[in-house]
Amino acid sequence: MKALVLAGGSGSRLRPITHTSAKQLVPVANKPVLFYGLEAIAAAGITETGIIVGETAAEIEDAVGDGSAFGLRVTYLRQEAPLGLAHAVLIARGYLGGDDFVMYLGDNFVVGGIDGLIERFRQERPAAQVMLTKVADPSAFGVAELDASGRLIRLEEKPARPRSDLALVGVYLFSPAVHDVVAALKPSARGELEITDALQGLIDAGLPVGAELVSGYWKDTGNVTDMLEVNRLVLESLRPAVEGTVLDSELIGRVSIAPGARVTGSRIVGPAVIGPGTVVENSYVGPFTSIDRDCTLADCEIEYSIVLRGASLRGVRRVEASLIGRHAEVTPAPRVPSAHRLVLGDHSRVQISS
Repeated sequence: MKALVLAGGSGSRLRPITHTSAKQLVPVANKPVLFYGLEAIAAAGITETGIIVGETAAEIEDAVGDGSAFGLRVTYLRQEAPLGLAHAVLIARGYLGGDDFVMYLGDNFVVGGIDGLIERFRQERPAAQVMLTKVADPSAFGVAELDASGRLIRLEEKPARPRSDLALVGVYLFSPAVHDVVAALKPSARGELEITDALQGLIDAGLPVGAELVSGYWKDTGNVTDMLEVNRLVLESLRPAVEGTVLDSELIGRVSIAPGARVTGSRIVGPAVIGPGTVVENSYVGPFTSIDRDCTLADCEIEYSIVLRGASLRGVRRVEASLIGRHAEVTPAPRVPSAHRLVLGDHSRVQISS
């Protein structure tokens, strides 16, 4: 079995962060989201992995390399434009050959790995296997409809009127049977080759397509809210470690201070992680906060946030639920004299709080 990892999307929902970097490399607990997926693939015993890349190809390739750091052998496959998930399968056909494969969306996060899913696929041998989860707004996802016996009967991509609240999770398993179906697909109204249409084609051909509800935790980290939630989840299992320098400071709970980091005159309440080379002075870092490498925090307060490499926060109070980009600078606004500017009609009566 091979793996096909999709890392070519533009990440429009994470802008402006993704104007300058790949969305799959935005860190969760100071490790890129993409890396969690690659580790899950390797843990499932898969070594041959194709990565679909687009405009951010150079950045993805620089971060992942040849895959040996993950125990993988990586081949990069260029997708010139984001023309749909099934289009990624189409351009990867030569690489995938006659092998079964797992397709993993590089910005998805699945707790518990995919070992069990792959093992069941190998035992039951369906044409495809999908994972489903209940969501509040199914119209934003591929939606699955099951019959009374729990058999998958229909799929639809981002429907205006969803037939169920079951969304497709970004992990799919396929046999080589999918290639002929994909080759015959026509672009949808969105101008893309939809993976839901490919799955529906397998169903319509009478081939078995398995479906199971996610038993663990899944998130599509396509927006800031979900990124922060996944960051919180990962930090819940953080192992405390103090390898940097800590002076005149208070560390409470699970706190990780990386080598080369320096914390002075500060209070850090875990779970929180401070990256290598980062300086924290006279500051408060609250729970569920990840500070990446080479950052500076001085006279500030922050919690439930992600701060990317090289950013600085100086003299600001109570930053929370935020995603701070690489080398961003956050400082107090200059003070300006307070004044009221009024244009009042005749016989007006105005009360102004001083």
